[in-house]
Amino acid sequence: MPGFVLLVHDRKDGDPAMRVGFTVTKKVGNAVVRNRMKRRLRALARDLLPAGGIPGADHVLIGRDGGIERDHALLTAELGKALAKIARGESAPARPRPPRTPKR
Repeated sequence: MPGFVLLVHDRKDGDPAMRVGFTVTKKVGNAVVRNRMKRRLRALARDLLPAGGIPGADHVLIGRDGGIERDHALLTAELGKALAKIARGESAPARPRPPRTPKR
């Protein structure tokens, strides 16, 4: 999604509790901007994860650069769409990594 990335990992430990984590890199902005983005992500998770999250899974929301300017209603719709895709079993294909060059 344009405002964030959602990663979901099924723990497969039999515990139905949903866990959530938030991260915003320094590329997004200074500490004030990153903390504001994390607060927005927490509010989204508080609203949508209890109903749309995957039980027994870890959910990680990674804030993107354009997420701080996006409207809250738009971010809510995007997270709902992302959770629906995860629930249906759809996911983005894994991108192949380029080969590593040895360090000398």
